[in-house]
Amino acid sequence: MTYPETIDYLYHTAPMFQQVGGSAYKEGLETTIELNERLGNPYQAFQTVHVAGTNGKGSVSQMLYAVLREAGYRVGLYTSPHLKDFRERIQVNGIPMPEAAVVEFVERMRPDIETLHPSFFEITTVMAFDWFRHEGVDIAVVEVGMGGRLDCTNVITPLVSVITNISFDHMQFLGDTLPKIAAEKAGIIKPAVPVVVGEYQPETAPTFIARAHETDSPIFFADQRYRCAQHEGRLYEVENLLDGYRFTLQLGMEGDYQQRNLCTALAALDCLTERLSRPLTTMEVRRGLAEARVPGRWQNIATAADPCPIICDTGHNEAGLRFVTAQLARQQYHTLYFILGVVADKDLDHILPLLPREAHYLFTQAQLPRALSAETLAGRARAAGLRGEVVPSIPAALAAARAAANADDLIFVGGSTFTVAEVL
Repeated sequence: MTYPETIDYLYHTAPMFQQVGGSAYKEGLETTIELNERLGNPYQAFQTVHVAGTNGKGSVSQMLYAVLREAGYRVGLYTSPHLKDFRERIQVNGIPMPEAAVVEFVERMRPDIETLHPSFFEITTVMAFDWFRHEGVDIAVVEVGMGGRLDCTNVITPLVSVITNISFDHMQFLGDTLPKIAAEKAGIIKPAVPVVVGEYQPETAPTFIARAHETDSPIFFADQRYRCAQHEGRLYEVENLLDGYRFTLQLGMEGDYQQRNLCTALAALDCLTERLSRPLTTMEVRRGLAEARVPGRWQNIATAADPCPIICDTGHNEAGLRFVTAQLARQQYHTLYFILGVVADKDLDHILPLLPREAHYLFTQAQLPRALSAETLAGRARAAGLRGEVVPSIPAALAAARAAANADDLIFVGGSTFTVAEVL
């Protein structure tokens, strides 16, 4: 098979949550365990950091990855979903898994795929572990796909477990209350392995503390160890709340919400440096964080030919969109052109009231089966007091916004990871 044929085979053979939603969800680790065993349990060949949470886990994963690389470790990174190329999910020291290696893995595992019928995410997780072993990584940063307890990444025993925060998303699988969702995320806490929780939330902290007590795991809440405040641009003022020490550092990521993720990453790095074969230095942490990048997070994609800034952000649930809309409210513009596309299973009753009323909306949809139709979205949005027009595709919506905008305007693209993917 060629690489395009291989990706097409994966998309059409294995159910993919990003494409079809809940029908791709498999409860249990049995298939993942079986696939790993047939490969000789590749995840046992390297150390790991496990990152879960409702929002921010991709950004925190990238921060940890960048610092570990700066420290001289050979580092794997496994994240999801991808924006443009499947190989974004699986990287070693900044290099995506080669196309030929993806093809080779799928051809080698095809008999197992067609007998065990794993999901898309089960295949890609085992593919990542196999590639990391092949590449001889020292450590891999592994991002949970969804939840934690039953996520197929949860076969690993990491050096540190990280849970960024808890808010409402995927409630049909994880539960309809914050404590229920927290219990699923807490499933990644392993015996005697330190766990860093990004935020102390009264509704969820007891769940994490109880689980850590059961597993004899040291637990740390990042916002009780660090306070991070954005000073100017990507410069942050940081205070260590344990000893009062203050310092500044540069972060390579945009978005006001990154200050919470930065605190989480710093607390996780504190735990890591105590468990790595060689401790991290202050300079390695500073340099790594300055180089950390994550596409699609408050990213300005405007070129010199564009009339105004074009910001895109993948925030797609209630908590994520609260941060995004708060930052939008602090921007200066005459007219806000908001290109909005969402997936069909999102709770619009809670999302639409968060969005700015004064914006001109271009209601659109991503090119995937799970997308909510632009017409349906427009109807719901208009009922919520938002005004705008239906544009059938995201490229057409961006073209229309570019044609209408002036120099003192702002174009924003968001509502879904898949909406943003089509403008990058």
